[in-house]
Amino acid sequence: MDDGAGHRGGARPGRSLRRVVAVLTATAALALAAPVAQSAAAAAPCAGRLAKSVSFTTGELRVYRSGQQVCAVTLARNPGIRRAMSVSLQARGGRADVDEGRFSRQAGPVTVSPRGRCVRATGAVSGVSRSTGWILC
Repeated sequence: MDDGAGHRGGARPGRSLRRVVAVLTATAALALAAPVAQSAAAAAPCAGRLAKSVSFTTGELRVYRSGQQVCAVTLARNPGIRRAMSVSLQARGGRADVDEGRFSRQAGPVTVSPRGRCVRATGAVSGVSRSTGWILC
């Protein structure tokens, strides 16, 4: 079949090549964006917004708030080797939720539902600990 312009078939010769290039470009863009999305998710171990951050020589304690949940995690300043780490989160008048052990990167996350009460978080890495005091009152 001749379309009158000297081409056989219904498609012009450059159109299918452009379509293939567009699909390959979109696939490459998605492949490059996936690790960025994964690393962003790994950077925020708790849902919600960061409410309080306490840095210390061996790590950092982070407290997040999302709706009726409060979440806490302790991150090592230099991840990689296993060391004693812990994180605890307590609503005033309630029991603390604790995660402790030998971790290479983080302790937690731990969560509580404070129901309008203040919360206190404590984090420790290699024997150095810090607390937020009573917050989110």
